[in-house]
Amino acid sequence: MTLSDPKLLANIRIVLTRTSHPGNIGAAARAMKTMGLSRLVLVDPAVFPNSQADAMASGAADVLAQARVCATLTEALADVTLALGVSARRRDIVAEVLTPAGASARLLTEAQAAPVALVFGNETSGLSNEELSLCQGLVTIAANPNYSSLNLAAAVQVLCYEIRQAWLGHAGWPQPEMDAATGAEVERFYGHLETTLAELEFLNPGSPGKLMLKLRRLFARTRLAREEVNILRGILTAAQEARRGARQARNPGMQ
Repeated sequence: MTLSDPKLLANIRIVLTRTSHPGNIGAAARAMKTMGLSRLVLVDPAVFPNSQADAMASGAADVLAQARVCATLTEALADVTLALGVSARRRDIVAEVLTPAGASARLLTEAQAAPVALVFGNETSGLSNEELSLCQGLVTIAANPNYSSLNLAAAVQVLCYEIRQAWLGHAGWPQPEMDAATGAEVERFYGHLETTLAELEFLNPGSPGKLMLKLRRLFARTRLAREEVNILRGILTAAQEARRGARQARNPGMQ
């Protein structure tokens, strides 16, 4: 894929989660289109579609018209191999904290092989820890530390600008280092892990949240390749089968 190929930008998604104000959706669409991006995904927006969004989009009504609406962030990132959350606050839930320029280079490199995403949180509360647990990195904008709160559309504009500048300023991008697992593949692994740990009685099925969040942090420190996910799930399946075999040996009448 060459630098001038618009498919590279088309593989970069802007994901807005739990957006409160429809005007911000329209303004974000306008910010995207000015920089050549067109893939907008909305997760559980409070109001959409809406005339205020249309008005703020100005000439970017086509971006709004083709925007995808998802019920959950998990759904929005199902086929994405790299998701970077945008937040003004540093969190320990993700392994890597990137500048907008660094994030742009990573996204453009990975976008050669598969869809990637920038994830923005709610205007008031930002991204929750649960939402960040679905991301592989965090992007922070070096704003005034005494007043670092950017309007949602302004933050989208900053990141889209950085992506475009990186896209225009490089003769080419290195190939991705790994065949990364998609969001859906990783989430199936986490579901399998939770089920297995419950069967092994290592996890309390009534309150799995805290332990699973810590395990997500553990695996987020190293991005999982598709082959690695398959290996881990094979280990989990073997553990489940061994557990069931041991139970049947103790209780021959069990099925």
